Amino acid sequence: MAKYLYVFHGGGAPSSPEEGAKVMDAWGKWMGGLGSALVDGGNPVGKSSTVLSDGSVIDNGGANPASGYSLVEASDLNDALAKAKDCPILTSGGSVEVAEAMDM
Repeated sequence: MAKYLYVFHGGGAPSSPEEGAKVMDAWGKWMGGLGSALVDGGNPVGKSSTVLSDGSVIDNGGANPASGYSLVEASDLNDALAKAKDCPILTSGGSVEVAEAMDM
């Protein structure tokens, strides 16, 4: 099985502790549903910056900064995409970028 990196973009912060609990529950259920395919649940990330080829820095992380990541195993890209389609970030306007993690 290949490994795939999920890079989460966007999504909104919960507006209340109750909403936060619902969001965390949704993430827990989704990750639990991935079972042994979940290699690394990852983490949310803070403010990002991007270093460009000329050495300049964009302080806001670019056009679509990352908000977190996970690493999963899947039989192929289509399987990885199918697993990502139930990610809770999608319900709050976010997106999931899926890329194969290449063995080197």
